[in-house]
Amino acid sequence: MREKMRVKELPFKRRRLGLTNYKKRLAFVKSGLERVVVRKSNRHIMGQVVKYNEKGDVVLATAHSKELLKFNWPARANKPTAYLTGLLLAKKYKGSGELVLDIGLSSPVKNSIPFVFAKGCIDGGMKVKAGFEMEESEYNGSTISKYASLLKSDEAKYKRQFGKYIKDSIKLEELPKLFEEVKSKIMNMKEVAK
Repeated sequence: MREKMRVKELPFKRRRLGLTNYKKRLAFVKSGLERVVVRKSNRHIMGQVVKYNEKGDVVLATAHSKELLKFNWPARANKPTAYLTGLLLAKKYKGSGELVLDIGLSSPVKNSIPFVFAKGCIDGGMKVKAGFEMEESEYNGSTISKYASLLKSDEAKYKRQFGKYIKDSIKLEELPKLFEEVKSKIMNMKEVAK
């Protein structure tokens, strides 16, 4: 007599590839709130406001760190860039309801890039459900400036670490000042395209 073959059940493809946590996603969908989605790559930060739809999520607004080049900000995957990108997203978003932060598969580490991004969104006027506090000195570029001044004595290390800034003619000592200038430009923008 033939033995029954067992069929191995595979998880969804996006779960197997490590792209989606379906348990979290279901919780977001059940909340009925729009999501502020933030993703970080090695070089850039991207944020979107997404609304659930049965046929596929609808993107209501999007911001990418590359857009900060228009404001003469050196777009990198760091905290100042995350804050400014969140601020830009808040300027693009037209809604007024409460939103929930979706950090994807990132670990929820205190004051990390997704939370700095959310702080930028909140300061821009979005109502993101979040319960955290952070000082401006943690994301305004002053820590990068201090670290650069410490490394300046070792020229090889300095050039290796900050070569892209040097190439873009950015003075690291003036990074907090540049941050404030870009922040005020974004805050004073009139109408922004999606």
